[in-house]
Amino acid sequence: MKPVVAVVGASGAVGQEMLAVLEQRRFPLAELRLFGSARSAGSTVRCLGREFTIAELGERSLDGVDLALFSAGASVSRRFAPAAAAAGVVVVDNSSAFRMDPGVPLVVPEVNGERLPALAPGRGAILPVANCSAIILVMGLTALRRAFGLRRIVVATYQAASGAGAQAMEELRTQTADVLAGRAPSPRIFHEPYAFNLFSHNAPVDPDTGLNGEEAKLIAEARRMWDDPSLGISATCVRVPVMRAHTQAVNVTLVRPATLAQVRAAYAGFPGVRIVDDRAANGFPTPLKASGQDDTLVGRLREDPSQLPPGWRPGEPTVGYDLLIAGDQLRKGAALTAVQIAEAVFARRQPPPVTGSR
Repeated sequence: MKPVVAVVGASGAVGQEMLAVLEQRRFPLAELRLFGSARSAGSTVRCLGREFTIAELGERSLDGVDLALFSAGASVSRRFAPAAAAAGVVVVDNSSAFRMDPGVPLVVPEVNGERLPALAPGRGAILPVANCSAIILVMGLTALRRAFGLRRIVVATYQAASGAGAQAMEELRTQTADVLAGRAPSPRIFHEPYAFNLFSHNAPVDPDTGLNGEEAKLIAEARRMWDDPSLGISATCVRVPVMRAHTQAVNVTLVRPATLAQVRAAYAGFPGVRIVDDRAANGFPTPLKASGQDDTLVGRLREDPSQLPPGWRPGEPTVGYDLLIAGDQLRKGAALTAVQIAEAVFARRQPPPVTGSR
């Protein structure tokens, strides 16, 4: 049976992308219901060839819903998702509320989709969507991990305005216009001017570790998705004045040495990853190339000169490699992964057990 689907946070940047992905992938649904805050209630959204009115989310709003895609923030998810799941709703939650809960799987379908539960009809669950930067990182590196193992990762992320939502994207537009017109930018969403600037990610910094919240999420969630709690990961997360799609500069240390040709070959056939690596044309992953794309882009593949063994010659194996990864934060980093999780769960649902005498 086709599910009744709700999108919570339908007016936000990720909510809007969820609607687009549902339509583009022709997700088989019986009914679509849209919910948001009191501020967005009453506004209309066009999807599936018709206009939908957003309703304010309340305690009984998800009655009769089979699948709820949440993208309204952790506080909303904590308030509404557990009761919905207890009532039989499959909640796919894009917030940070449940990502580190040991009782729920943290899944990117191409990476560890086997962990998704097979749910009987009427049985609810909370299935979190990982942090966008963590998703992009594991998409870009899982092929290498499977082929050669990963001993250590050093990553610097260059994160777009889309990662902070629609208001941040508008702030970048406004500040860019102000600067070009000779006016001083006026920060409201971020603590630093955004146009023509970059700064350490705006998440709070832990006074003991020195990690900001984004860096801590990336490290913890990548380890959890790979089920490798001791994997060495060092992360520096930076906001850059890019509208959409995150880019990552990554250095890895492999467990088993590999040649550059073997590293390139490891990506062949890995779903959801596309190699963009043209040295002659200086053509590599960029946020513009990744924007609006389902694929995660990988390129600038090269040996790390600081990890070459003595006497190394080009073409020989080594354990150290550098690469660039770019992915659309609104799509693969959020909405697309949420819909893919829903597709996998509903395709794998098992019928209820037969009871009674034969």
